[in-house]
Amino acid sequence: MQTGTPGGPRAYLFALTPEGRDALRGPEMEIGVFPFRVGRESRMHESVEKKAFFAEKRKPTNRPNNDLYLEEDAEFINVSREHFQIVREGAGFALEDRGSTLGTLVEGLRVGGEKKGGRVALHDGDVIFVGGSVSPHAYKFRVR
Repeated sequence: MQTGTPGGPRAYLFALTPEGRDALRGPEMEIGVFPFRVGRESRMHESVEKKAFFAEKRKPTNRPNNDLYLEEDAEFINVSREHFQIVREGAGFALEDRGSTLGTLVEGLRVGGEKKGGRVALHDGDVIFVGGSVSPHAYKFRVR
């Protein structure tokens, strides 16, 4: 796990949809830990007992599976539970697919999908659709 570099470029996600805003809990989010992992929220339908059971088993040093959880209630699911991650790559950043089913669109280029993984460099202003082009989870990647 790598944290943001003091004085180096800082990465942000900006919501382009209401669902994106809900997931970020506002219009934008600074990415402060790398890799920054994104996936579907699959715990919302679990019972209180099941959540408590797994909370007790989790070690304090373990990170959750994702740093950003995306909710989907639609019949057609765009987001995998472990979908993609954003990593530092030298002085820049990259998006890596984590074996998702549909992949991620970055500036119209499909990265990953069919559980095969993939990687692409991220640039300031890139638009990211999590899943297909009709996904309600769309973000703009920014570097400051």
